[in-house]
Amino acid sequence: MSVQNMSESVYVGMCNKIGTPRQVTSRRDIKDMIEFLDNRYELVILSLSGSMKEGFRLRGSDVDYMLWPTNHRVIWDFSQSEFYNIHRQTLILCDSSESPPGFTLLWLPLELQAERKVWLSCVKMNGGLYISSSMYREINYSSCTPGSTIHGPCISNTNGQLENDNAHCFISDFWPPSASSWIDRCHSWPSPHVVNDIVKNGCHVVAIGHKLGNHEEIEWRISFSQAEYKLVYSMNHTQFLTYGMLKLFLKEIINNELRDEDKLLCSYHMKTAVFWAIQQNTLPQWYPRNLLAGFWVCFKLLLKWVYNGICPNFFIPENNMFLSKIHGHSQRSFFRRLYELYEKGITMLLHSPSIRSCIIGVLCNPRLTVCTDEHTLVSEAKFDIELFYDINTTDSLHTSDLQHCIQYLQTVEQLIGSPLTQYQVVSLQKYTATLFQYIAFTLSEYNMYINTNVNKQMYIADKISCHLLKLTAKFGYVSDMFYIAMYYYKTHRYREALSVIEITKVKLAQPYLMYERQVDRERYTEAVGGQSWSTKMRQAVAKNVILDNKKCYIHELIPEQQSSKQMSELNLYIPPSVLLHMLEFISFRHVDAMRAQAALDDLQVLVHHDQGVYVPICLRDISWEILGICQHIAGNLQSALYSYQQSLKQLPQNKIQTATRQRIHDLQF
Repeated sequence: MSVQNMSESVYVGMCNKIGTPRQVTSRRDIKDMIEFLDNRYELVILSLSGSMKEGFRLRGSDVDYMLWPTNHRVIWDFSQSEFYNIHRQTLILCDSSESPPGFTLLWLPLELQAERKVWLSCVKMNGGLYISSSMYREINYSSCTPGSTIHGPCISNTNGQLENDNAHCFISDFWPPSASSWIDRCHSWPSPHVVNDIVKNGCHVVAIGHKLGNHEEIEWRISFSQAEYKLVYSMNHTQFLTYGMLKLFLKEIINNELRDEDKLLCSYHMKTAVFWAIQQNTLPQWYPRNLLAGFWVCFKLLLKWVYNGICPNFFIPENNMFLSKIHGHSQRSFFRRLYELYEKGITMLLHSPSIRSCIIGVLCNPRLTVCTDEHTLVSEAKFDIELFYDINTTDSLHTSDLQHCIQYLQTVEQLIGSPLTQYQVVSLQKYTATLFQYIAFTLSEYNMYINTNVNKQMYIADKISCHLLKLTAKFGYVSDMFYIAMYYYKTHRYREALSVIEITKVKLAQPYLMYERQVDRERYTEAVGGQSWSTKMRQAVAKNVILDNKKCYIHELIPEQQSSKQMSELNLYIPPSVLLHMLEFISFRHVDAMRAQAALDDLQVLVHHDQGVYVPICLRDISWEILGICQHIAGNLQSALYSYQQSLKQLPQNKIQTATRQRIHDLQF
């Protein structure tokens, strides 16, 4: 058995675990386009960073965001001020004279205006006003949701099972002088056009100081987050998988079962090692047959850094990222531990559950031929599952402002005329369908409160809303048909609602339907294989229905939306099959009592007996709640009470407990 064969086997396994080139490209394309759409007219830019931005979808990874105000800019010397209108932009001047490499002080000139929380973060020093990183972090933290914590420069909070890290920062349009040597160092990698793109986009400063600096509470760290994801994008797939393997190696071997405070290495050190290994040409070629050789090169580099106690930042090598953490006794004992792994050779990877299975297959069958062709590795159905799931994670808007919706629509119009990748086209189609739905319900709310006495305007607004919702159903998922059914129900057109529900019911019952990540791959391929993603989306894909908590869709669910909103949740998530039976029941109540009872019976069977197929475990709270509401409406008070009590026992995904307790109180008293 050759090392090359083992490398190819691990390459295939890592493609299945981390993603193939097409999968990684689709993830990046979709995230980049949605980020552009969401930030087009915002006063504060929200940018995805970290592993999600880079194209990873590893279980348990944090979701990292950077937020910065668009009307503040960091400059490195006064000559750069000529590029700004100081009446519109607040300029912040860097002063790195008293800071360690990679850190800076931010000086706010007195004559310039800044937003309130920036002024509140200022301290007087050396005859000037300096923005304190610790105070700025605390002020942003004070306005966060309950349960948030400060973690380094970030404010962390939990959304379901995912942990979000939000780093409040400032942007500089200019490349920092302390990183100028990096430009001269880029001879072989990255390519000149990547270097130019990175430099012209500048950097950020994030709110944390150096632990050993003289002004830890005031200093800011220079962040190259945008540059880093562009470097990761420029890697070939073997290099990207090497980085992914190092992340798994760190999580499953080095940091396994360690407390957070005992972890000396982090994912950023792994990324830095890959960057240096590629740029220094330590491995002449990176391709599947030498994936393990690439991993070994990076591991030896990490070992050397720990031995010397020096981890040079990729952009500012003078910034030793081990300086405050890896030294003395902890450094010596950690090096011994890593060296023991080094002595085991590549077999140490057998201790990683994610990598072990890739190696064992070749160990058991040394003559095994490994195929690294992407189309063999990932079937059409499997690729589609990941593609649509990625689209789902970006498929929401958070605005109740009609003008804001129109601005989104104008941006979509601009994008349609620009060059887009195939993944961005299908993502933009789904985004547009969602946007139509938002405009329709926003217009409906606006119409209700502003034009209540103007019949002609109400009629026109209603026609526009109906037309937009029909477009949503035409271009979106199968589950997007529910929005027009809900609108018809809300406007007392029960027969029209039932007509849409009947069509939706047939589509949801198809054996090839893809719901979230569940699908019969063989039937899916037979039914829609080879067709465009646009066609697949409209005929064979459904997702959980999202109700924006700022809007009214179904009057019966207003208490649940209010409860969720009070807990800082933006949306309510409902399984499509549950919503189907609810809409069927509440609509038939006005048309046919017997069929209403049949719909309620179907809903009861579904909620009581489903094994996580149509009612995901994480959405049982709203599913039991909806069953209780329908039973309550029907007069089945004991059954309703039982359903509400069951709702309280489920995972609080939608944060509706306040509404549930109020409904129980109303039933009992």
